[in-house]
Amino acid sequence: MTAELTEAYAYCERLARSHYENFPVASRLLPSAMRPHIAAIYAFARIADDMADEGDRTSADRLADLDAWGRRLDRSLQSPETDRSEYWQVFTALRQSIETCRLPVPLLHDLLSAFAQDATVTEYETWEDLLDYCRRSANPVGRLVLRVAGYDRRELDDASDAVCTALQLANFWQDVPIDRAKGRLYVPTSIWRLRGARVLDLDAGRMTDEWRGTFADVVARTRRLFAKGIPVVDGVRGRLRFELRATWLGGTTILDKLEAANYDMLSSRPALSGADVPAILWRTALWRPRG
Repeated sequence: MTAELTEAYAYCERLARSHYENFPVASRLLPSAMRPHIAAIYAFARIADDMADEGDRTSADRLADLDAWGRRLDRSLQSPETDRSEYWQVFTALRQSIETCRLPVPLLHDLLSAFAQDATVTEYETWEDLLDYCRRSANPVGRLVLRVAGYDRRELDDASDAVCTALQLANFWQDVPIDRAKGRLYVPTSIWRLRGARVLDLDAGRMTDEWRGTFADVVARTRRLFAKGIPVVDGVRGRLRFELRATWLGGTTILDKLEAANYDMLSSRPALSGADVPAILWRTALWRPRG
């Protein structure tokens, strides 16, 4: 590896370790050979996600930044970055990872499409609408991880999609107050309206029976997706299987916490803590294929 590539990957890994996400970048369970490539993917997505954040910029400005980011990706694949403009390290490392791991570039553009949607869409009418968003915002991550690990099988992709969607949904349910502060609501309108729930109750910090029923519904749907995704947890080998087991268990533990709190994430955010780690690692070690 050239000095330039070494510097580029080191930059991406520093960026990855500086953020906490449901993304297997810094995990010691991840095979060491995969980490630089995953970090390059993460850096590309992290910076784009930041571009989509509201901040003090207009939606038009955010969309323009994302469009330019996508065009820069395409240009970098046609010819290497020749100057040291901002983020040159990201595109230098990502180009190498795309070539080495045969990463499907459309998956990276799917991520940008989802980030662009974040800049303009604040609510979803149906469950299918929400799943379509997850298809572009979450599912590409799992498929890219599989490609980095050397897997390219339809059945693993499908199971990975289910897990990634479930992880994103679990994050939505635990972060309802945070998203409401930004004017967002990921619970589909058709679901909460059917139960007679009111957004003004959420905004006032009132967890009503109607909202408890709504969250019981969406959590049950999310659990079914986790169950559907078990084949990818059981279908990979090596250290990656331990990473995926821990990720799956972490996501389902968040759902357990939501249920234990009677779906009241308004009073206290149901999140993983250091106290949960030993149990998750123990269950990871004891995991038996479910198949």
